[in-house]
Amino acid sequence: MPLMHPHRHEIAIEPDDIDFMGHVNNAVYLNWVQEAVVAYWQKVAPAEEVARHLWVALKHEITYRRPAFLDDDIVATVAAERVEGARALFKTAIKRGEEVVAEVKSTWCSLDASTMRPMRIARHVSRRFIPE
Repeated sequence: MPLMHPHRHEIAIEPDDIDFMGHVNNAVYLNWVQEAVVAYWQKVAPAEEVARHLWVALKHEITYRRPAFLDDDIVATVAAERVEGARALFKTAIKRGEEVVAEVKSTWCSLDASTMRPMRIARHVSRRFIPE
């Protein structure tokens, strides 16, 4: 299986994302990461696996580097770091051009879409994200 490139996810900053200090509120970054990781899964995983799995975040570790503003062009780049059973670890870099505004390490749990219980990621699927 060929090495998958990180997924680029363009982000639209909305006026409601801006806080009283004039920049994107820190809590908004969590929404961006969720959108980007789910989009990455939907792009890379086979359609039947996308239908069988739901994702819930277990942990986010965000390092804020610089503020983002309403008119910024922001892109989140997501890469899978590893898959362990039902858990997957992702790294997301949120950038304005080449400038990193935030870095996020997140752990997610895959759920069976019908039972809502944790569900292992099959090896043939995880290899699409992280080749052996």
